Amino acid sequence: MSILVVDVGTSQVRASVVRADATVGAVERVPLPPSSPAPGLVEVDAAAMAVAVRDCAGAALAAGGPVEAVGVANQRATTVVWDRATGEPVAPALSWQDLRTVGTCLELQAAGVRLGPTESATKVAAILDAVDPDRRRDLCFGTVDSWVAWVLSAGELHVTDATNAGVTGLVTRDGSAWDPAVLDVLRVPAGMLPAIVDSTGVLGPATALPGAPPIAGLCGDQQASLVGQGCTVPGMAKATFGTGAMLDCCVGTARPAFGRQGPSGTIPVVAWRRAGRVTWGVEALMLTAGTCVEWLCDDLGLIPDPAASDELAASCADPGDVWFVPALLGLGTPVWDYGARGTLLGLTRGTGRAEVVHAVLRGIAHRGADLLQAAEADTGLAPETLRVDGAMSANRTFVQALADATGRPVEVSRELEATSLGAAFLAGMAVGTWADEADVAAAWQPGRVVEPAVDDATRTSLRARWLQARQRAERTIPELSDLSF
Repeated sequence: MSILVVDVGTSQVRASVVRADATVGAVERVPLPPSSPAPGLVEVDAAAMAVAVRDCAGAALAAGGPVEAVGVANQRATTVVWDRATGEPVAPALSWQDLRTVGTCLELQAAGVRLGPTESATKVAAILDAVDPDRRRDLCFGTVDSWVAWVLSAGELHVTDATNAGVTGLVTRDGSAWDPAVLDVLRVPAGMLPAIVDSTGVLGPATALPGAPPIAGLCGDQQASLVGQGCTVPGMAKATFGTGAMLDCCVGTARPAFGRQGPSGTIPVVAWRRAGRVTWGVEALMLTAGTCVEWLCDDLGLIPDPAASDELAASCADPGDVWFVPALLGLGTPVWDYGARGTLLGLTRGTGRAEVVHAVLRGIAHRGADLLQAAEADTGLAPETLRVDGAMSANRTFVQALADATGRPVEVSRELEATSLGAAFLAGMAVGTWADEADVAAAWQPGRVVEPAVDDATRTSLRARWLQARQRAERTIPELSDLSF
């Protein structure tokens, strides 16, 4: 029994067929880069996304079908508004990265309403202000999972799952329903919102695809990666290292006690919802990870491509006391300092390309350790290992540095993009391919396991030096450092 997965990321649409042994095949990709018409604005062509979804899914199905069900994983909080009658988008989708509503969020704070510019709430209001200021048109709002379900069902399904609803800023504290108070403040009509459904469960046929297999799983990308790496037991954690990095830890059925943010800067998230029951998690964020390696290539010209960072860094056994703080766009968890900036410290006349590249990889690894420590502090849980995916998980020097910084074995996913596995597991649980979360956990098979190579005393010393470097990077631009969402 195989599952078709549609995975819509920040820059591409990917479709694949996941088999019952958790192997992935028939992979199809279509680029879908966002556009930036002005600084801080990031838009996505939702109509082009619809075409890419149908084309990718159809090609993967033809190559690897038939399938029992369809699972969807997606970039979260990206906001699509479309006409209910025509099914056509009424404006460009606003990416989760889009910051045009920062001013609105600050104004709302003064009125006692806390929303972030990366959430969907103020984005949908901005689109409505532009295309329907009187709120009279019959429009639909959805995150990317909603839009994909609508497209694949030929307009029959207008739904979103609890993981995606939870990052819109529009739901109640328990994530079960839309919040009328926030809708009222933003003048968002309740009738344009999708139904909030389980992350795993049969929703309806994908009639836009041959054979009309049922859509049976919807999930935001980071939660899908959590499930895809078998972290379905409280206290298990994964980190995805891509352009940025996000660490998610499974907490259990009780919501974390804090509100929007924990004392150590993690965010409560719905990990998944099954049969109406929510499993909660916390999420810790690094704003720039792989971006820093791209900077070494594209802007500094130190290496020809990101993959070359591994070999060059490995040629330098120890970068010495050279430290890089990956804060090119600020620091996320635990300090949440938007005014922090990238910092390179400890340079000497003997510092060369290899030392700088190694320092960048080590700095990203220590930020990963920051995220893990924050999750532990906010949950009281202590993951015995850390599972990782994302493009940087292929970099052996980086993964070793991560094991050394965290003091934990690092289990590297066989699939660089474990989001597809997670979406498949969720859809598969709905149709019997996998029985339950325990069955999903048992399916995990890491590609390799990397053990720490330094002793505790060395690790403690390195972490102390890292924290000194991180503090040097903080509050570089104080007026931005004072912002909080």
